[in-house]
Amino acid sequence: MKLNRNGIKDYSAWAANQVEMPKFDYDKVLGKTKEEPKWLHFGGGNIFRGFIAALQQNLLNSGKADSGIIVAETFDYEIIDKVYKPFDNLSLLVHLNPDGSLEKKVIASVSESLTGDTARTKDWERLKYIFRKPSLQMVSFTVTEKGYSLTGMSNEFLPDVLHDMENGFKEPKSLIAKTSSLLYVRYLAGAFPIAMVSMDNCSHNGDRLKKSIQTIIQKWVDNEIVEKGFLEYINNSSKVSFPCSMIDKITPRPSETVNKALMEMGLEDTEIIRTSRNTYISQFVNAEKPQYLVIEDQFPNGRMPLEDAGVFFTDKRTVENVERMKVTTCLNPLHTALAIFGCLLGYTLIADEMKNTQLRKLVEKIGYEEGMPVVINPGIIDPQAFIDEVINQRFPNPYIPDTPQRIACDTSQKISVRFGETIKTYVSHPNYDVKSLTYIPLVIAGWCRYLMGIDDNGNIMELSPDPMLEQLKTYISAIELGKAETVGQHLKPLLSNDKIFGVNLYEVGLGEKIEGYFMEFIEGKNSVKNVLKKYLK
Repeated sequence: MKLNRNGIKDYSAWAANQVEMPKFDYDKVLGKTKEEPKWLHFGGGNIFRGFIAALQQNLLNSGKADSGIIVAETFDYEIIDKVYKPFDNLSLLVHLNPDGSLEKKVIASVSESLTGDTARTKDWERLKYIFRKPSLQMVSFTVTEKGYSLTGMSNEFLPDVLHDMENGFKEPKSLIAKTSSLLYVRYLAGAFPIAMVSMDNCSHNGDRLKKSIQTIIQKWVDNEIVEKGFLEYINNSSKVSFPCSMIDKITPRPSETVNKALMEMGLEDTEIIRTSRNTYISQFVNAEKPQYLVIEDQFPNGRMPLEDAGVFFTDKRTVENVERMKVTTCLNPLHTALAIFGCLLGYTLIADEMKNTQLRKLVEKIGYEEGMPVVINPGIIDPQAFIDEVINQRFPNPYIPDTPQRIACDTSQKISVRFGETIKTYVSHPNYDVKSLTYIPLVIAGWCRYLMGIDDNGNIMELSPDPMLEQLKTYISAIELGKAETVGQHLKPLLSNDKIFGVNLYEVGLGEKIEGYFMEFIEGKNSVKNVLKKYLK
């Protein structure tokens, strides 16, 4: 069995292995998408393949859409070269059920894959062609939080961003400048309407995308690279909208266990690849089945009827409440807590951490006790039911091969939202005392301990990728395990950095408490384990 255009024509072989197949005219959809593209997506990773592309497949199967999605990758081109092109843009989605069963389906809604690299002239010209088409309704993004960042830890513009601000739209390097360049093409072609939809797992994602694009274009206007009318086009929501959204589905790295099952099924070429940019990919995507996508309904050029595939469309305030519920309380901070302590304690599976009495109690305390009191019920999703599902079903699923090491990636880009927002709410709320918080500060202290790169047994520990990692390590480098006197003033520049935490932790009254927890964490070997037992009896 081969996953390609010819291979999927042998329906009997796939059906014999209980693989759900596309129910639409594949070649017809390819032709329609090529001539009248409606949906372009930036970011070809697993969340796109395992969730977003599957939504469009549902519409194609039911006849409610007649074109597919074009995907463009602007960061890790090996994704396109190694798992899109070789398999004719097809992928195999494998849902991992709590009982160990696998639900398999071929995803064929991705009609074309491109690299967002100006050096690859053919692909870049194709992207410009797509942006010129009046038919294009939506450009969506799953590029991670760092994809929207223009500045580093010191608030100075990143080198690629500075290059783009000075050199304009001809050979952009950063994602935001590439996007702005393509929007300029659309503006010149007729200022056609478009929705720019961030589907990344971060707070106020649409607003962040808009602000970053505005910043780049304003510099271009100031430098007389583009006309002021282009900025006016971007700022006109009836022309260019930036809807906010909330997305939720765990799509971990490809599992060797799943890979073996697919090989036994007869599927060929199921290699798991680690790219030079540390992306783990394969022709298959394994994922949990629960999924949520809520989008602000602001589409000036029309949109796909994705509500028929289970997407919630609503107003911005409701999106913000759903996003805040999930990202600051009911899932993401719990995930980060497990990631930090899982790495320190030597775990390699989130589900195994949930068997640890203290770690399970930690996420319950953060979620139910410290987070839930300040959550606003968004109405369309019940917070209590949501967090119950996370803690009792999703995290403990032993068949989801999700690792704390993966979740720990880019923590510096996430911690201000996952914990900082709740801290800020406590500070501003008349009925809550921020100094009463125990478990959120404990996790922040745990992250500082994690940055030492030494596990709880005293062994060197590899830290997960993070754009600020080298800078962060400088704060911790002089601190030694078992030597409290080496802490000194080293934590203060870190814990007072409101860019990382959203607040100056000393000004809100938590800095000293976090320092205290940290001192306990570094007393010696097994201190992390002992401190968790102390506070989570």
